[in-house]
Amino acid sequence: MTTKLRGLDFRKSVDHMVDKAIRIIGLDAGIAKAIKSCNNVLTVRFPVEIKGKVEVFTGWRAVHSAHRLPSKGGIRFSIHSDQNEVEALAALMSYKCAIVDVPYGGSKGALKIDPRKYDRDEMRRITRRFARELATKGFLSPAVNVPAPDMGTGQREMAWIADTYKHLYPEDINYLACVTGKPVHSGGVRGRVEATGRGVQYALREFFRHPDCVKEAGMEGSLEGKRVVVQGFGNVGYNAAHLLHSQDGVKITAVIEYNGALSCESGIDPVKLYAYIQETGGVTGYPDAEFHKDAHKLLELDCDILIPAAIESVVTEENAPNIKAKLIAEAANGPVTFEADRVLHERGIVILPDAYMNAGGVAVSYFEWVRNLSHMRFGRMERRHDEVRGHCIVKAMEEITGKSAPDWVLTEIAKGPDELDLVNSGLDDTMRSSFQQIRAVKDEVDAVDDYRTAAYYIAIEKIAKSYLDIGIY
Repeated sequence: MTTKLRGLDFRKSVDHMVDKAIRIIGLDAGIAKAIKSCNNVLTVRFPVEIKGKVEVFTGWRAVHSAHRLPSKGGIRFSIHSDQNEVEALAALMSYKCAIVDVPYGGSKGALKIDPRKYDRDEMRRITRRFARELATKGFLSPAVNVPAPDMGTGQREMAWIADTYKHLYPEDINYLACVTGKPVHSGGVRGRVEATGRGVQYALREFFRHPDCVKEAGMEGSLEGKRVVVQGFGNVGYNAAHLLHSQDGVKITAVIEYNGALSCESGIDPVKLYAYIQETGGVTGYPDAEFHKDAHKLLELDCDILIPAAIESVVTEENAPNIKAKLIAEAANGPVTFEADRVLHERGIVILPDAYMNAGGVAVSYFEWVRNLSHMRFGRMERRHDEVRGHCIVKAMEEITGKSAPDWVLTEIAKGPDELDLVNSGLDDTMRSSFQQIRAVKDEVDAVDDYRTAAYYIAIEKIAKSYLDIGIY
């Protein structure tokens, strides 16, 4: 009889989901413990003068695994962050990188702060001081530990961190690679901002390429026309909704935000809603949808796909029995608790796990890191060569057929790929090939009966092999 576990915190929830894969693999207990353990955690407290008064801020940087270097993971600015959360997110990063074949260890950072309470100059001074603490203690460098944006941070903060590192270590010619998610003009790569949301799109496209997977989720056909509920309309949620709506024809029937939710059976325009939120600060008063004050209840709305794209633990043991979505695509980290995962699995609701679904960000971060180390933008050497070859192909086609090629052929074939084309191509390949590996494990390993276990099975096998190869046993 299975012991009922209640109220697991985020870290224990992640560990219990991993334990199932470890049992199926039959991994040695010592190796399993080494893989699950967080290598080290840095806690820093530092003062910054704000409006004439000294405030002390607390931050963390956890390294879950350094079996590959550098260790990689975002930095979030949130008043709700704590060490337990940071350790759990660092562990997820280790598994995430392994699942999508990105050669990094897992790390994560957080600063306990409400960014809305400080102006731009104050945030700049706070961020730079935090970066100094990380760098001087060995938790920030292109070779050892590379942060990226997360909740509450973005391109601006990453640029400040990179500049701080540059001034601390001016002899490091690879200083730009100390952090990813930077503005393009400061060493960033095109496509990074929307990478996590686009990765969600590419993952769902790949899922819908397999009719047996779609049938298992109680649906049929393509993405077009599917009803989607998005929880969280920040960078990830907005970009996923916008791309799926504009390019795949899905219908966004509800958007759930911290200050309320909107629903409209005929569909919500993501671009229009995002502009409204940017202007007003929330969804209240949006004219083209019905407003709901009890936002959390809309997680239970009847839909085809639910995309939780905000924070962890929004689908719990309490509301899992009421979830009506056929497919849950976890764009956030840990949005479904361990207990809820079991309830949903028993009900036949298919879950595409966070460790795979939101890996688009780290995949494109990897591309940016490689770009910074190479000191050359993607496509610079081959783009014009590809254009010339494309024109030759079109010309040959015209001579053979005696007809002029239509404009779309010239556009598609005779165009050399730019950096964004190459980044998106690499991201698409990453999400497609990773899903195929996960699907293969789910289909071929008898004891694996869900995508989350299959994903962790892949991650644990890869990390264990790496540990054994370097002599940790």
